[in-house]
Amino acid sequence: MILKLSENQTSKVSGDLQLGKVLHVINGEHFSGAERVQDLLAQQLPKFGYDAGFVSLKSGLFEKNRNSDVPLHTVTMRSKFDWRVGRDIARIFETGGYSLLHAHTPRSLMVAGMAAKRLDCPLVYHVHSPVGRDSKRWLANKINTLIENQFLRRTTMMICVSNSLKRYMESLGYSPTRLTVVPNGVPVIHSREIEPWTDKLTVGMVALFRPRKGTEVLLEALSILKNRNLPIRVLAVGPFETSEYQKDILALAEKLSVQDLIQWTGFERDVQSRLQQMHVMVLPSLFGEGLPMVVLEAMASGLPVVASRVEGIPEVIRNGVDGLLCQADSPIDLANQIDKMYCNQESWMEMRRNCREQHREN
Repeated sequence: MILKLSENQTSKVSGDLQLGKVLHVINGEHFSGAERVQDLLAQQLPKFGYDAGFVSLKSGLFEKNRNSDVPLHTVTMRSKFDWRVGRDIARIFETGGYSLLHAHTPRSLMVAGMAAKRLDCPLVYHVHSPVGRDSKRWLANKINTLIENQFLRRTTMMICVSNSLKRYMESLGYSPTRLTVVPNGVPVIHSREIEPWTDKLTVGMVALFRPRKGTEVLLEALSILKNRNLPIRVLAVGPFETSEYQKDILALAEKLSVQDLIQWTGFERDVQSRLQQMHVMVLPSLFGEGLPMVVLEAMASGLPVVASRVEGIPEVIRNGVDGLLCQADSPIDLANQIDKMYCNQESWMEMRRNCREQHREN
C-alpha cells in the first residue's frame, strides 16, 4: 500500500519522525479475531521496517493476552462519545514520534480522526466487518455507520480484510481508489496429527459468542443430530459477549436437551491446543463476517471447517475441498453438513490436506 502524503504532512514526517512508525488505535476490551489481527501486525511489522504502538480505549483482555511487546497506552473513554480522548491520542502520537494513525473500529476511528485533524497526519482505517450489519441491534448498527461515514472522509486509505468487504464499502459510495484488500493471515501452526474418530465426533466452535455468530443455529442442529443418534460432542471455546446472552444460550441448550453434549470453556488464550481436540470446526455465522481468523487458524491446523455461506467465508473455504458450506440460519442444513462429514472419514482426511495446502499457498 502506498500512501500519498500532502506537502505539509511530508514535512512533518521527514524531520525527526520515522516514516514507518504506526500508532494503532483499538478498543481493547476483547481479544478475539480483530484483536488478534492487531497483535499479529505489531509482531510482524518490525520485520519490514515499521515500528508499531497501541492506544487502547478500554482496559481488558487485549492488554493481558497480546503477544507483541510494543508500547501500549490505555486512554479510557468515559463514554462512547468522549471526544476529549482525541487530544490524548495526539499527545501520545507526538511524544512517541509516530507518523501514521491506524484505527480499527468506528469508536477508535472517531477519536483517531479527531487526533489526525489536530496533527494533520495520515489516517488509515481497517475494515474488519460490515458495520451496517455487525450486530442484531439495528440502532447500534445505525449509530456506528453514521460515525464511520463521518470520519472516513479524513482517511487516506481503507484496508478491507476481504473482497466482500471491499464490495460492501463500494456500495456505500467509497471510491475503489481509496480501498485496498489485505486478507487476514495467521502463522503456520505445527500441530500434532488429529486422530480420526472411532466413536464420537468432536465439533468445535471458537468465537466471541454473540447473536450474529449463530450459536442458536448450532444448538438446534445439535438437537437434530442427537435425534438421528449421531455420536457427537461440541467443544465451545470463547467468552460470551454479555452475561444476558450467556443466560439465554444456556437456557436454550437445556430446553433442547443438548446441554450434556457441550463443553463451554470460556475465554482461552491458547486456542491452538483446543483446535487439536476437534475433528471439525463450525462457524454458523448469520452475517457480519469479514475474514474470520478462527477459520484461517483451523485451516492452518489442518482442521476442516463447516461454515455458513456468508460474507468473506466462501473466499477461503472451497465447498467440498477445504470444508463444507451451509445456508445461514438453517439448523437442518448445518446438521446435514456435519452428518456428511461424519459419514466420510476419507473425505475428511483429504480436506485436512487441502486445508493446510490452501493456508500455505495463500
